[in-house]
Amino acid sequence: MRYGAPMNLNHEAYCRAMETRDARFDGRVFIGVRTTGVYCRPICPARTPKRENVVFFSTAAAAQEAGFRPCLRCRPECSPNIAVWRGTANSVSRALALIEQGALDGGSVADLAERLGMGERHLRRLFAEHIGASPNTVAQTRRIHLAKQLIVETDLPMTEIALASGFGSVRRFNALFRKMYRRPPSALRRRKLASPHQAGITVNLPFAPPYNWAAMLEFLRLRAIPGVEHIDDEGGYHRSIAINGEYATVSVRPLTELNALQATIRSASAEALGPAIERLRRVFDLNADIEAIEKDLSRDPLMSCLVSRRRGLRLPGAWEGFELAVRAILGQQITVAAATKLAGDLVALAGQPLAPSLRGPGLTHIFPRPEQCLAEGLSTMKMPRSRTDTILAAAKGATEDPDLLDPTQPLDEAIERLCELKGIGPWTAQYIAMRALGATDAFPSSDIGILRALTDQKGERPSPDAARRRAEKWRPWRSYAVMHLWQSLGESKQEPKPPQRKAESKEINSAAHP
Repeated sequence: MRYGAPMNLNHEAYCRAMETRDARFDGRVFIGVRTTGVYCRPICPARTPKRENVVFFSTAAAAQEAGFRPCLRCRPECSPNIAVWRGTANSVSRALALIEQGALDGGSVADLAERLGMGERHLRRLFAEHIGASPNTVAQTRRIHLAKQLIVETDLPMTEIALASGFGSVRRFNALFRKMYRRPPSALRRRKLASPHQAGITVNLPFAPPYNWAAMLEFLRLRAIPGVEHIDDEGGYHRSIAINGEYATVSVRPLTELNALQATIRSASAEALGPAIERLRRVFDLNADIEAIEKDLSRDPLMSCLVSRRRGLRLPGAWEGFELAVRAILGQQITVAAATKLAGDLVALAGQPLAPSLRGPGLTHIFPRPEQCLAEGLSTMKMPRSRTDTILAAAKGATEDPDLLDPTQPLDEAIERLCELKGIGPWTAQYIAMRALGATDAFPSSDIGILRALTDQKGERPSPDAARRRAEKWRPWRSYAVMHLWQSLGESKQEPKPPQRKAESKEINSAAHP
């Protein structure tokens, strides 16, 4: 296995990108400069190195594996985390998602490989082929980049930064930082934020443009759960979250000029900060290589037309899988407004109140956990008994199987497991996979909105099977195609609805017919 190998790509093309500081390559390539020993972004403002002195890497971890250290001027930790490797190897994609969630902060590569159902040696071989770095180096790069960002952008004490970044000890944090940057962490702290720590920690979350914030915010606004989510008049998104048993609130607003979202996280625990940032990136789909996705989709004439109308349309994620599953069940066969009211009723009935120090406008509760729904029984909820039973079945399934809504599992496996639950059919399972699991290739082929959007000029609506065949051209980005189809109908005004046909009787009986 050879880690830290340079990219086997067009050296001339990347040299031109480096010399012109082409922002389109930011996050897609990292430049190792042999004469200085640092690795940079293509947009680095430092003097451009000679072509014979540079080598290119597809990931920051690969550059770090090869012995290069991060540049202090262009700050590689602030580059958009474009997932150029996604789709090349499903096992690698799942492993990286688990590492982003902290799987190697306290565990071993052997544990990670076992969780993925493969041998440790095979996992290392896959990482060498697709990432150019070992799993441990990927995790180390993630930790050191997050720590560097928190040092520069926040006033957190170094001890809390070490914990928030996933380091097991401050001593290990200091040692690695000195090795990477050749100076102590405190040497990089240039200023302190004016806002006190109690007011929250504010960080910038970069993305690769374009980003359609207006579409994302409108989608979330229409589905904002009372007591849990709130959209202010200035275009900011706020919500309460629970991470590892800790309660917190987050506020997000765009920084268009920086190609980033600004997030303020209020939590009593520094250890919740890292997972909160990872979840923010997933919910707002910040890691998507949207330019590549839109290019692939635009090969189809219909998608080309839709993409041109709404550049930068992202796939809204979910803060927690069970919450989204409940939201999908509540939204069947009724309007968005009605489903949102029911979700608010559920929060008031079974949700945990926020501490006064965390409360804000529109934020009063944490969405109930599965065990809280089971304890309440939900018998007082004003909805059909069959729908209540479906929510309780989902709660029981999530309680008995913690991996039921794990976003790292394969799509087909996730759909199969969800459909085994009472009252969950293919439509609901595909919708949950799209948003809760972040599956880029989910496709609820029987969705009425999709079939309407695919209706031809003669007014003939395709069958679900025909829609599925039509969507083969959109792989592996069918979830993004679904978002474009829904938007083309003004779908944001109406919740996606499952089909009303016998083939989906399992789902309809529980969701549409009392």
